[in-house]
Amino acid sequence: MNAPVTQINRMLRTNARQRGRTLRRSILPSLQRRRLQCYLALIVADVATLLASFAVAGLAYRGHAGAITALAVAQLLLPLFLTVGLYNGAYTMQALDRDAHSVSRCLQSLLVASLMFAFFTFFLKASADFSRAECLAGFGVAAVALLAERLLMRGFIRWRCGATVVNELVIDDGGPQIKLRGAYHVSAQAFGLRPVLDDPHALDDLGLVMRNADRVIISSAPERRAAWSIILKGANVAGEVIDDTIIQLGAHGARCAGGRGLLTVSSGPLSMRSRLTKRAFDVAAASAALLALSPLLLAVALAIKLEDGGSVFFKQRRVGRSNRFFPIYKFRSMTENKVGVDGTQSASKDDKRVTRIGKLIRATSVDELPQLINVLKGDMSLVGPRPHAIGSRAADKLFWEIDNRYWQRHALKPGLTGLAQVRGWRGATDCEGDLLGRLDADLEYLDGWSIWRDIWIIASTVKVVVHDRAF
Repeated sequence: MNAPVTQINRMLRTNARQRGRTLRRSILPSLQRRRLQCYLALIVADVATLLASFAVAGLAYRGHAGAITALAVAQLLLPLFLTVGLYNGAYTMQALDRDAHSVSRCLQSLLVASLMFAFFTFFLKASADFSRAECLAGFGVAAVALLAERLLMRGFIRWRCGATVVNELVIDDGGPQIKLRGAYHVSAQAFGLRPVLDDPHALDDLGLVMRNADRVIISSAPERRAAWSIILKGANVAGEVIDDTIIQLGAHGARCAGGRGLLTVSSGPLSMRSRLTKRAFDVAAASAALLALSPLLLAVALAIKLEDGGSVFFKQRRVGRSNRFFPIYKFRSMTENKVGVDGTQSASKDDKRVTRIGKLIRATSVDELPQLINVLKGDMSLVGPRPHAIGSRAADKLFWEIDNRYWQRHALKPGLTGLAQVRGWRGATDCEGDLLGRLDADLEYLDGWSIWRDIWIIASTVKVVVHDRAF
């Protein structure tokens, strides 16, 4: 009876020693020194590329004398470029990790430094000492060369740091599974790791496992998360604990106030600056469009009036920003006494309610143009989720009954056009998929607004103003 027990104890001691040797070796390689090498390599490469670019541009433009002058410009530009780059994020972890970030911040730094150089030389009345053509040529060559150099440096960064420049460690302590690109995964059970706060030896083991980690993610049962959080706070790492309540609430931040923990679940999709930019663009573009399209609008209004003598405009209550109602304006395209006020009956192919003029203006989306008035009033924007009537249905279900995310689309003003429309999600909603396609596109639009994306959507709308789902 004693032999098996002795053998088990010997195996446990052997496993403990093996775990100890593994922990002493460190699970993660240290990347701090290698990242520093990469930062220095980027700086050296940028400096060499900038000097070489101006030298080549000057040599090509005016021979040896041009190369000397261009190098003088580059030497004056370099301190500005490096200073802007250090503050602009051209030499950060993101620059090492993401090509787009690295290239964009580097080129932005060159542009800002070039503008500062032009300002200083003009202010100091030294601009006559430099050839404008040589400077412009140098800036152009440098921009192309820096772009290529930053992309080529990715090979050096991967050689020094591997697939990722951040050591991310996931400790599995019986919680939900998670997969992250390039992350190291450790089983707490396999390594004998325990989040106990009254055992210094257990804490020492945890510290050894987390050695060299930049970020540690804990996946554990709910009752052990508090202990893990205390351990992470003393581990000198960025620590995170998985809690799927965040997904259920859609939270994207947290804070403490009044002795309570608060999860941030909404903050509005646009900053004040973005709202002002979007509104200014809406007012300017809608005013110009109404002025330019006024002959067409008058002709359509006259044609509608002459056809049956009814009203020119159709006004319907729609759901707008903050889930509030507003009256939307359209050219009337149906027989006046058969127009659906609440939107419960969507137009269908060969709909008998549609007039002859209505069929034409619906097929070309001209019936939507009076919504430019809604844009000027501030009820709508040129680009945003299309506003729906409260009675709109898909497959005999009200829109909000299909997906509870539906109300999130109203965080922005509704639009005359939107991302869903340029992707082909237009017309009748015959099945639930017709609504879900629109909804996914609308939520995607809310997630990453920019004025340039609005301009792209407006330009893309030109391709879909005539469509086969306009009944």
